[in-house]
Amino acid sequence: MKASRNKSKWSVGLMASTMLTAVAAPAAAQQAGGATLEEVVITAQKRSENLQDVPVSVQALGTERLDQLQVSDMADYVKFLPNVTVQASAPGYNTIYMRGVASGENSNHSGPLPSVAVYLDEQPVTTITGPLDIHVYDIERVEVLAGPQGTLYGASAQAGTIRIITNKPSTSGFEAGYDLELNRVSHGGIGYGVEGFVNQPLSDRAAVRLVGWALHDAGYIDNEEATQTYPTGPVTINNAALADDDFNESDTYGARAALKIDLDDTWSVTPTLNAQRTESDGDYRFDPGRGRLKTARFRPDRGDDKWYQAAMTVEGAVSNLDVVYAGAYMKRWLEGESDYSDYAYFYDTLYGYGAYWYDDAGDNIDISQYIKAKDVFTKQSHELRVATPADYRFRVTAGLFYQKQTHNIQQRYMIDDLASSISVTGWPDTIWLTKQLRVDRDYAAFADASFDVTDQLTINGGIRFFKAKNGLEGFFGYGPGYSSRTGEAVCFGPPIVDGSPCTNLDRVTSDKGKTYRINAQFKFDADRMVYATYSTGYRPGGVNRRGGDPYDPDYLKNLEFGWKTTWMDNRLRWNGALFREKWNDYQFSFLGQNGLTIIANGGKAKMKGVETDLTWVLAEGLTLNGAASYIDAELAQDYRSSPTGPVLAPKGQSLPVTPKFKGSMYVRYEWEMMAGMDAHVQGAVVHNGSAYPDLRSADRALIGKTPAYTTFDLTAGLTNGSWRVEAFAKNLFDEDGQVDRGVACVVCTRVWVTPIRPRIIGLRFGQSF
Repeated sequence: MKASRNKSKWSVGLMASTMLTAVAAPAAAQQAGGATLEEVVITAQKRSENLQDVPVSVQALGTERLDQLQVSDMADYVKFLPNVTVQASAPGYNTIYMRGVASGENSNHSGPLPSVAVYLDEQPVTTITGPLDIHVYDIERVEVLAGPQGTLYGASAQAGTIRIITNKPSTSGFEAGYDLELNRVSHGGIGYGVEGFVNQPLSDRAAVRLVGWALHDAGYIDNEEATQTYPTGPVTINNAALADDDFNESDTYGARAALKIDLDDTWSVTPTLNAQRTESDGDYRFDPGRGRLKTARFRPDRGDDKWYQAAMTVEGAVSNLDVVYAGAYMKRWLEGESDYSDYAYFYDTLYGYGAYWYDDAGDNIDISQYIKAKDVFTKQSHELRVATPADYRFRVTAGLFYQKQTHNIQQRYMIDDLASSISVTGWPDTIWLTKQLRVDRDYAAFADASFDVTDQLTINGGIRFFKAKNGLEGFFGYGPGYSSRTGEAVCFGPPIVDGSPCTNLDRVTSDKGKTYRINAQFKFDADRMVYATYSTGYRPGGVNRRGGDPYDPDYLKNLEFGWKTTWMDNRLRWNGALFREKWNDYQFSFLGQNGLTIIANGGKAKMKGVETDLTWVLAEGLTLNGAASYIDAELAQDYRSSPTGPVLAPKGQSLPVTPKFKGSMYVRYEWEMMAGMDAHVQGAVVHNGSAYPDLRSADRALIGKTPAYTTFDLTAGLTNGSWRVEAFAKNLFDEDGQVDRGVACVVCTRVWVTPIRPRIIGLRFGQSF
């Protein structure tokens, strides 16, 4: 298996020259008085502004810092963001949380929308199962906006927003570059990658930019040879055909093309096309009962995540108003197969379910279940906004927004040689089928205004009126010969989703409302500013597929005090924020009967904390960067599954996923080694505190806690301006950190652990033209 895969997969690596810092950390500039910090320009409020003038908690990761830390994907840069946490199960399956706004939802296809929005340039690229895991190469800037951003960024920006902003074509001249990498992962194999870009002016008014990448990430989890016995029968199986070392490997490749045309001195149009594919084998979790990075899987595990996005931005002016139209269409295909034998084993062991699963002759069979899934997402979004000049004393940005998301869901829970009489009609060997279409629509009108009361005091306010609609239709459940209560037995009509045997689900829910922000900022002088903000965020409700009431929207209220300061003649930058948030009617998804996800509104929770980041030019060529957060997130009332049900999590219990403390620091030293040759060394440390993955007390007792961990990274390199070579080590001491813990089903007791990546040591070479 390994040899054939490596043969077909020299569709290789990227991990290369893209890197993110922990903080809003610009490079040091040279001035007569010595090294100082450069200005960072961001567009968090949908206009170009100096980071230090924006009264929002923002970390802006600019181009130079993106070329200094080792970053390939979301996991690489999130570790340096103190107020951001990610739960991940495999490449492409990430759930992002900010500031502790997390209930531990399971990111099911029929579950709640995400609470953090991820944007690629002007388009939100978050789907129901999580955002696109966009490779970070040739990126102008990454902006991380903490706290509710619903006024300008809409429904899924309830807790915050992450914006990935690509480098645009430039008519200023030809430029190009490439990067090559070779690395080795501890306990695993060899990884490698290649990346490159070209910027080519076509005339003095047009230019094109082409970017491409490919990477191979080596595996590090061993699928050990093992047997498993199902009591009914009994039937014993083995995984000898699948046993393999380092079986969780992946390949990612993609491209981006952008064209910019200046139609005249006022108007320009920029169409872009992005595409990426990630193919993965194996499972990214291990069984701690077998030892670190060891597992036993009895069915193949694989994933194929591919997507493209076509977008267009038109910018210009009408009189003294800036006008922007941003439209995009995205399509994503997720196809996979995964072992679900834990479900079969525990249900057979505890309840004798194996007696109900047999072949056409009525004989006992290998009842190992596995899942074959095909999910197709589409998303189109359109935004039209106008803005008054940025130098006006009274400034306004206003606009209209429309978004439509669809999710065509196909999930087959399969048992080989299953009797046709108990299979879903038209789907051989399928004990359970989900064949549904989900459609989410969002409509909004928004306005954001600022007024300079004095040269020092500015008042800002924003409001967004929204309407959301969620529909879910199709089929889910068992065949008619297996159940008289779920599936085909309760269908009420012919199929309305292609491929389904009939229809037992057709529901729509909608809601409307508003979200708003009020802000005041006071500038003591050009280098120091404080601000206070009250803002709200929302997330739409939706449909529960198994009867019952729809789940309602949940709302977040945020009170924040922040500061943006520069000291020591622009050599020290210190920013931060104190916040207190209330989360009402939070949406909580959990596994109910037949393993179906149910979403309920859980009541009230609250979060308070502090986040801060610092950049300090200690001396010529020596810079220190640090960032940290302390977040105390807990229930404000008991959590019960129903108003009269038992207490499943008491008031005061911590919310899951988010550690109380997370922090990072790195130091970089650059010097001239000889004429025309520069050298650098860099060291980084990241600490992530412990957290429970689940909200409920009983599940915490079973699953346990992800322990705190600390990692160290080292980098050293040389450059002569046109070429560069760099050696690096990530997770130098091979820390045994954990991203997530969980079980496969309601009655399962085997805990699976998703680890951080083990130590990676590598070498990178790049050249610019």
